[in-house]
Amino acid sequence: MNQTHIVSAVVAALLALSGCGGSSVEVKNLTGAGATFPYPVYSKWFDEYAKLHPGIQINYQSLGSGAGIKQVTDGTVDFGASDGPMNEEQLATFREKNGIGILHFPTVLGAVVPTYNLAAVTEELKFTPEALAGIFLGKITKWDDAAIASANPGVELPDAGIVVAHRSDGSGTTYVWTDYLSKVSPEWKSGPGLGTSVNWPVGLGGKGNEGVSGLVKQTPNSIGYVEMVYAVQNKMPVGHVKNSSGNFVRASLEAVTAAAEVPMPDDFRVSITNSPAANAYPIASFTWLLIPEQIKDASKRETLVEFLKWMLGPGQTVAGTLEYAPLPASVIEKEHLALAAIK
Repeated sequence: MNQTHIVSAVVAALLALSGCGGSSVEVKNLTGAGATFPYPVYSKWFDEYAKLHPGIQINYQSLGSGAGIKQVTDGTVDFGASDGPMNEEQLATFREKNGIGILHFPTVLGAVVPTYNLAAVTEELKFTPEALAGIFLGKITKWDDAAIASANPGVELPDAGIVVAHRSDGSGTTYVWTDYLSKVSPEWKSGPGLGTSVNWPVGLGGKGNEGVSGLVKQTPNSIGYVEMVYAVQNKMPVGHVKNSSGNFVRASLEAVTAAAEVPMPDDFRVSITNSPAANAYPIASFTWLLIPEQIKDASKRETLVEFLKWMLGPGQTVAGTLEYAPLPASVIEKEHLALAAIK
């Protein structure tokens, strides 16, 4: 399913053309591309910001984190978006191409959840790290396997083959999922490993969180991973995951916030999967906007910085309504200071 989401703010250019009151509205355009994980909240933000600032148009293409990193590196967009921070090789490529560095600005926190399609099962299933790794490695192939059944006593699991659904595109959601699997499974770490795109041992590929959600909904006995909001919007079951403290936790704003209580490095590139906190959901992540540290167009620079200030303030109140956790106050304070690095 090749669907590109374009978010555009309503522009008051018609008012300028009408000459109403002899005034004109200056149109300022920003373009971005990348992660599908935060698309619902970004869509809402850009719409709300447009209402407050007529004349500002922010176009965002929800293409996946890999595409976001590539497009901002190639200079075809003003900003990128990714659910996984750029690695050292990607940072070096950006600097080589552009002669400058790139900055990471966390925007919200979200959770990646296992979701499944089992018509006869009404309970929300529990998954251990070993079960999730085994399923996605292709080692656990039946729903009534002991690795799943032992965590779900009393649940009648079918004697049916498991159909795995995963992302087919370069994806920050995949980065978060494989970051978690790499921490809990040595076999996964030494095999498919960590990345926005990996060589999947088994399964069907879908483009975007929308594609994986669609695959799972349409395919009996399937399991996939999506950002929490996509499971909620599609009324899909959400698996509880056993965390590092041995507790089965369902993704929630509180459980994601608990995972975020970690020291934040100056460049904001941090992983919060498999958190040691007792009440943390273990497959959680920040998501980032990728901003070049130098923006030659003064108007674009000013517009982007002002949007980021709004995002770190009023914008955070929107996050919870869409199943994202707002940023911790300590991170917001640190980001306000980092805005000065955009020249």
